[in-house]
Amino acid sequence: MINMAEVGKPAEGKAGQKPEAATGEKSDAAGKKKADKKAEKKGKRVRTGKKHFKTDVYKFYKLEGGRAITNKKPCPRCGTGTWLAEHKGRLYCGRCHYTIFDKR
Repeated sequence: MINMAEVGKPAEGKAGQKPEAATGEKSDAAGKKKADKKAEKKGKRVRTGKKHFKTDVYKFYKLEGGRAITNKKPCPRCGTGTWLAEHKGRLYCGRCHYTIFDKR
C-alpha cells in the first residue's frame, strides 16, 4: 500500500542519503570540467621507406655500332617492352609473375 505521507518526498539513495539530482550537486566524474589543454603543434611528418623514382630506360639498352642492343631479356608471355628482373638464381616478370630459374 502507498503511504500518502511519502508521495511528495524525493526518493532516498544509499543509507538514507538524498540522490544527487535532488541536492543539486554533481558527481566528480560528470560534473567537474576538465582543465582546458592547449593542443601541441606537431611538426611535419617524417617519411619512412623508399621514395619512388622513375626507371632509367637508358640502362636497358647498350649502343654498339649505331644499333641499340637490349641488356635484359623480354618476358615471353608479355612480349616486348616488359623486361625480366634479374635476381639471384632466377629471372622474374613482375607483371605476369613468370619465373625462369637458373640451372645449377
